[in-house]
Amino acid sequence: MRIVVQKFGGSSLSTVDHIRRVAERVAATRSLGPNVVVVVSAMGDTTDHLLGLMRALGTRVPPRELDALLATGEQVSTALLAAALQIIGCPARSFTGWQAGITTDRVAGKARIVAVDTARLRGALEAGWVPVVAGFQGISPDGDVTTLGRGGSDTTAVALAAVLQAEACEIFSDVEGVYTADPRVVSEARRIPIIAYDEMMEIAHLGAQVLQIRAVECAAMNGVTITARSTFTDGSGTRITSAEEMAKMRGGGFVESGAVARAVAHDRDVAKLALCGVPDRPGIAMRVFQALAERNVNVDMIIQSQSRDGKNDIAFTVAGDDLEAAREALEVVSAVVGADATLAAAGFGKVSLIGAGMASHPGVAGTMFAALAEEGINIDMISTSEIKISCLVEQGAIDRAVRSVHRAFGLDRPETGSA
Repeated sequence: MRIVVQKFGGSSLSTVDHIRRVAERVAATRSLGPNVVVVVSAMGDTTDHLLGLMRALGTRVPPRELDALLATGEQVSTALLAAALQIIGCPARSFTGWQAGITTDRVAGKARIVAVDTARLRGALEAGWVPVVAGFQGISPDGDVTTLGRGGSDTTAVALAAVLQAEACEIFSDVEGVYTADPRVVSEARRIPIIAYDEMMEIAHLGAQVLQIRAVECAAMNGVTITARSTFTDGSGTRITSAEEMAKMRGGGFVESGAVARAVAHDRDVAKLALCGVPDRPGIAMRVFQALAERNVNVDMIIQSQSRDGKNDIAFTVAGDDLEAAREALEVVSAVVGADATLAAAGFGKVSLIGAGMASHPGVAGTMFAALAEEGINIDMISTSEIKISCLVEQGAIDRAVRSVHRAFGLDRPETGSA
């Protein structure tokens, strides 16, 4: 059975007219021969609206009830799109995440998919229906509704493509693919036709909104090639695949290294925390980051200062949404380890340069730092890996930082954004 999985984001479903357009697109794909499984996000800003309603009740939001509330957004989309498909003569059925057989772990708000029972979906396909599945959600072993975190519908789509052995997994949004930078910030940004999993994971992790990082990880682990495309145009989009597949598409020609940089990503909502005057002895860092992990807080940049007078400072960053949880964890562990003080501050952003070619080209960091210095932008923290350099800067400097780094590495030139 030929199967194509198509996922449509919130901007693609923000109005009734948009939902009708998506229905026509799905029906057109089905008319070409393959069976189609659709995954949907909540309409427009529905998730933010629902989150606002819950937070209006108080600062201590019950995670289980929040998941139960947020999951309703996708259910609205499934019912409307399934109805729109039926109205134009395309048989369809709506499915919640748990009706589609998606089981997750028990971590509310950041659940991970642990199993997918495809029996009901396959039954619908064999009956000639288009299953319209609510993304972003599943059910825990205890029978509780869970959500997969921001962008979790992407992960739903990739997981279904993997278990159904789909021939294609298409992620539709309001942009035409992956760009060398956010086109809303850099008008000269160019679409990247094809990109490897590892580079895309860094781009997703470092702030780009095109794909959720967990979806890319899932795709890499299961050999699922993703095409990121626009709902509103017929462009070819960006193909996210393995380095081996990229080599095949080049015709097998020898290439020693690619472009130095492929993209500049940014994140506008980063918080910085620090534990000051920490005794310099084994096990302290373990206690600090174990406490954060127990609260499901992901840590990004980490800097430990050189020991002085038997003490040092540990600074790190987290997503803005995790600031309060991280602050609470840090205050508890501070008393345990005997730190002098704790600091926590919002108002930061992160600008990152990504490219597999960076590992073999000297001078990349210097060029990036020079570009920021020319704009008078101060760097608060720096983090590096073989294929990325990230700088923490003030929130208000993000746009200037992205434009200056994009320009410094010639990412506005067509050849730089190509495979």
